[in-house]
Amino acid sequence: MGLRERAVRAATSKPGVAARRAVFRGSRHYWERRYARGGTSGSGSYGAAAQWKADTVNAWVRDLGVTSVVDYGCGDGNQLGLADYPRYLGLDRSDSAIKRCSALFAADRTKSFLQYDPETLSDPAGWLRADLALSMEVLFHLVEDAVFEDYLTRLFDSAERYVVVCSSDVDLPQKSPHERHRAFTGWVATRRPEWRLEATVDPPQGVDLLSSFHLYARA
Repeated sequence: MGLRERAVRAATSKPGVAARRAVFRGSRHYWERRYARGGTSGSGSYGAAAQWKADTVNAWVRDLGVTSVVDYGCGDGNQLGLADYPRYLGLDRSDSAIKRCSALFAADRTKSFLQYDPETLSDPAGWLRADLALSMEVLFHLVEDAVFEDYLTRLFDSAERYVVVCSSDVDLPQKSPHERHRAFTGWVATRRPEWRLEATVDPPQGVDLLSSFHLYARA
């Protein structure tokens, strides 16, 4: 094989999982870099998937009389544009995502945003609390065990009455450095037994997602 042929093959070949993991510096760095470069929260926050997610949560907020929502992972704000919540606090580890959402909803007095760092944030007084704590397709992006554990702990500790999780709930082989699908309902049953799974809603036909909705209520 000549030098030119080797150069063409190197330029067009796709790196394997091992190569991609070699440059992966953690979930926080990945998402900050992605948003800072103008990237989005992904296809699940757009189109039919986003509309289904919005319709599901909006109906629960309305029917359950929810007065406030704290969202752990507000992302680029596109999904939030379809939401109908009386009062909202969006949290994200990416400061670029928070800046984008703050600008996008600058005229909306019902929405606040906060960049948070789990390593330094301490909230024993319970300021980061709401009627409903929301996690919208975030869990399978938390590939580190410690980050996954901390996230679920904070999510349930931030809820007064309800927790809504939209995620996959199955252990799958990790094929991407920034995605790790795993079961989480067992964690809730063991670590937060005071929360009862009230409803599970699967995506309708035409919405291509691995995620389903899980509604928890404080027992």
